[in-house]
Amino acid sequence: MDCKQAVSLMHDYLDGDASAHEKLELQNHLQGCAECRMKFKELEQTDMLLYAIRHTAPTASDELTARIMNALPQPKKQMAWLKWIKKHPAITAAALFLVFMFFGTLNFWSQDSQLIVRGTDLDQVVIKGDTVIVPADKSIAGDLTVENGKAQVYGSVNGNVTVIDGSLYQASTAHISGQVKSIDQAMDWVWYKISNLFSDVAYR
Repeated sequence: MDCKQAVSLMHDYLDGDASAHEKLELQNHLQGCAECRMKFKELEQTDMLLYAIRHTAPTASDELTARIMNALPQPKKQMAWLKWIKKHPAITAAALFLVFMFFGTLNFWSQDSQLIVRGTDLDQVVIKGDTVIVPADKSIAGDLTVENGKAQVYGSVNGNVTVIDGSLYQASTAHISGQVKSIDQAMDWVWYKISNLFSDVAYR
């Protein structure tokens, strides 16, 4: 805890609004910071003086009390969400990352129309325009992913076939040993990208 946070907590502490955890944090800080201890004593004395004026000085008018109260510096009240963000920086950073990732990926999804083909055995495929063909006499050892195009499988794919924002034709002669995925919606595409991102990070 720094001195700025400690001063803010002093006001809450004296007003009786500080939680048990905040009280403990403030006490720990005051033990090691002489400047804040002095500041706290000044605030405490001011608070006691005001209490005495209100409860033991019958000659003090309400107007005088109001003037004294208005002359005191007002503590800056932090918004509840700002306090929560300061107390949970890791969760906040992760949430912001996911938000930026979502909108950034969604933007790319809406703009990107170029054919993209990924796999481990791409010399076995034939590409004609926006169509990716696995001939009947060819076999792909691994996964095949086609983005923004058409996939036509006549041969064998020993892995998964994923088509993103496109179409898949699977002939009767085709054999796909893994899963067949067709992703056409933005949300599915974003989830697919995020899953792949975390998979890549995990394997590095």
